[in-house]
Amino acid sequence: MRIILIMNYRNYITVEANKRGGKPCVRGLRITVYEVLEYLASDMTEAEILDDFPDLTREDLKACIAYDRLKVGQANTWYDLLNYK
Repeated sequence: MRIILIMNYRNYITVEANKRGGKPCVRGLRITVYEVLEYLASDMTEAEILDDFPDLTREDLKACIAYDRLKVGQANTWYDLLNYK
């Protein structure tokens, strides 16, 4: 059995009604989760994203992916994330 430990995105992803229209952002910055995911989907490398946005960390990028996986439905619970194959 393969177990993948997914980080707790709640330590990195914030939602504030007055910031970016209430969209989930990275650590209160004005960078949304969806923007990070779009950069990754457009074949930007992790290094390119981190170079373009020096306030972001590798952990921030992982938190965006974890948030997306839980919210979009690839995993329905933390148990699913922990046992995702």
